[in-house]
Amino acid sequence: MLTIRDLTKTYANGVRALDGISLDIPRGMFGLLGPNGAGKSSLMRTLATLQEADAGSAILDNGDGPAIDVLRDKDAVRRQLGYLPQDFGVYPKVSALDLLEHFAVLKGLTNRKQRREVVDGLLHQVNLWNVRKQKLGGFSGGMRQRFGIAQALLGDPRLVIVDEPTAGLDPEERNRFLNLLAEIGENVAVILSTHIVEDVTDLCPSMAIVNKGKVLLSGEPNAAIAALSDQVWRKQVSKATLSSYETRFTVLSTRLVGGQPVIHVFSPDSPEEGFERVAPDLEDVYFQRLRQHARVAA
Repeated sequence: MLTIRDLTKTYANGVRALDGISLDIPRGMFGLLGPNGAGKSSLMRTLATLQEADAGSAILDNGDGPAIDVLRDKDAVRRQLGYLPQDFGVYPKVSALDLLEHFAVLKGLTNRKQRREVVDGLLHQVNLWNVRKQKLGGFSGGMRQRFGIAQALLGDPRLVIVDEPTAGLDPEERNRFLNLLAEIGENVAVILSTHIVEDVTDLCPSMAIVNKGKVLLSGEPNAAIAALSDQVWRKQVSKATLSSYETRFTVLSTRLVGGQPVIHVFSPDSPEEGFERVAPDLEDVYFQRLRQHARVAA
């Protein structure tokens, strides 16, 4: 369990990236949803000991040893942590095997036989064994991300943080990567930071939505979806009238179907004639919270 309380961070330019963040993150997959600039990466970098928080606390308690103060005992955190940042660079002229061996040495795996067993096992786990001797510069985006997960799992971490890991991946690579994360999440706490709602819908039994440094919602995705039951309405409208609907109603999303906009509207009652009630999904929850937060902020 990772317990975060009242975490704040303001950068030198005055941007308040974290504004009293409080979360309880259990073992398993935890989805952190939010648009670009919501504060997700700032939170991830803080938990990964890459930057200081201004105030607040974060305590990592695995139940099998003393709890760790994430903000103050950085060396202890790093021994328990696996991290795949949003921009994970590799040495393009080095093979996957050689670079993972190098990372393993940096993680403290100095016994050669033990290190080789760990490295070989991880390459099998992320399905890169057959290409282990290829140079990383020739890897696809999905292959590089799977290599990134392999290095994050070195040292048997109890907390794994992955920041926007599926951005730019094709559907097949995305599915392969998400399946790998799901397997990892059976044994450790995995924080999946993303702006892709489907990633959280498919994987995460618990989640939070953040925006502008604040937690807008936390809990179980299914419970959040159920809370919107009977309050989401759909209608196909013309492009000419779309702005009118956006002015008069809480439009959650707009999609072009057959060249015409189809809107989802949040309303306890039918907005007007022609709307049909639809079952909500996590995307509706996500946009409803963002729209509500925007109104309050205004």
